[in-house]
Amino acid sequence: MEARARRDWAAADALKAQIEAAGWRVTDSGRRSSVSPAAATTLEVAGELRYGSAAAVPSVLDEPATAAWTVAIVASETPDRVSRLLAALRAHAPGGTQVVVVANDPSDSQAAALQLAAPDRAPIGGSVPEVLRTSKRLGFAAALNIGLRRAAGEVVLLADGTAWPTGDALSPLAAALAAPAVAAAGGFGLVAPEQGPLRPNALQRPDAPPAAQDVVALEAGWLAFRRSDYRALGPLDEHFLTPAWLDVWWTLRLRVGVEPKAEAEPPSTGNEGVDPGEPPPVRRAVRLELPLAREEVPWPPDRSRLNRRNMYRVLDRFGPRDDLA
Repeated sequence: MEARARRDWAAADALKAQIEAAGWRVTDSGRRSSVSPAAATTLEVAGELRYGSAAAVPSVLDEPATAAWTVAIVASETPDRVSRLLAALRAHAPGGTQVVVVANDPSDSQAAALQLAAPDRAPIGGSVPEVLRTSKRLGFAAALNIGLRRAAGEVVLLADGTAWPTGDALSPLAAALAAPAVAAAGGFGLVAPEQGPLRPNALQRPDAPPAAQDVVALEAGWLAFRRSDYRALGPLDEHFLTPAWLDVWWTLRLRVGVEPKAEAEPPSTGNEGVDPGEPPPVRRAVRLELPLAREEVPWPPDRSRLNRRNMYRVLDRFGPRDDLA
């Protein structure tokens, strides 16, 4: 700022370049400047790219689907959980299943388990799991977006390793998503105790879920949606640094779809009494009875600072709506 006050633009530009080279973004607004962390750098290590952002990953989303399924997994430091999930998919996933694993700055043991010659890289559904590595630990949504840009399947499944299939737990989801009114389908759902404005902290698991039911949102242990919907409605909000509440946010985003933008009032046409039509109805999220095993997963998420922020993002975005519960 001092250099700019002296109108020494060369010095100001040089200082700005030094700050940005150190990993910060400088934003100028009038007479003020702000500094924020820049995206991590994409690096090449031993001939392998390690991505600092989803934008750096070559996307296949605009290309025709070449698989029936994509299973997206983030792996950081739970190699036993990831290995259990991959082994179960290897045993039960139908042919044409693509698996994409994002190694998000993994621990040494997790990194070793994902080496090309390791058992976890044995083919699943006819193809070797694709592993994408990050250059630093990214927020959970950012890491998932890296994997989702590589999704070649017509239907995408988010799986976090807390649940794993004991049979074909994919085909029934594809059948459910064949209905246009269904936006998402999964194995674990959340319901609201009453209708009205959505209160995220009131969402709960059903006491005795029936074989299938409509739910407010689905949990990330086994959450499926159309690839075309991610292309239209994504990416995931990268302010979600932890997984908590991201599954709720994304399910609701899928259910609501593209919301109409507010427009200026049009000039009178003499037909003001004609009903222009209601907006399209909110789509459904469906929980199915599937051959899945699951760890004991607490609900709701703990109220740590980052998790609370995530909950408030859901509340700010969807809380006023009374057509979701």
